[in-house]
Amino acid sequence: QVHLVESGGALVQPGGSLRVSCAASGFAFSNYAMSWYRQFPGKEREWVATINGGGSSTRYADSVKDRFTISRDNAKNMVYLQMNNLKSEETAVYYCYAKVQVQPGAWYDYWGQGTQVTVSS
Repeated sequence: QVHLVESGGALVQPGGSLRVSCAASGFAFSNYAMSWYRQFPGKEREWVATINGGGSSTRYADSVKDRFTISRDNAKNMVYLQMNNLKSEETAVYYCYAKVQVQPGAWYDYWGQGTQVTVSS
């Protein structure tokens, strides 16, 4: 059973930093890319960043490039999102995501429950 559990969401001041984490289980973690998404109140979920299985390649949405860093620890089955210089408009629920092959030819989308990040003074 695949599980993704986010943690680390908090209230942070504008310009501040925060790291959110995602603990993964139930699949061969190091074989899969992992992503972070976020959902603003009343909006569709949007992609933030992706890291490949080995951790050697990352991609970012333009809006977070140079401020956010995605990383992973395959020994611990953890993926992280370090967020710097946060803006008030980035208040959102942040979700961990993986697309996992559960059987030949069958890929499922898995989401965590989300962690709330509030950027406010």
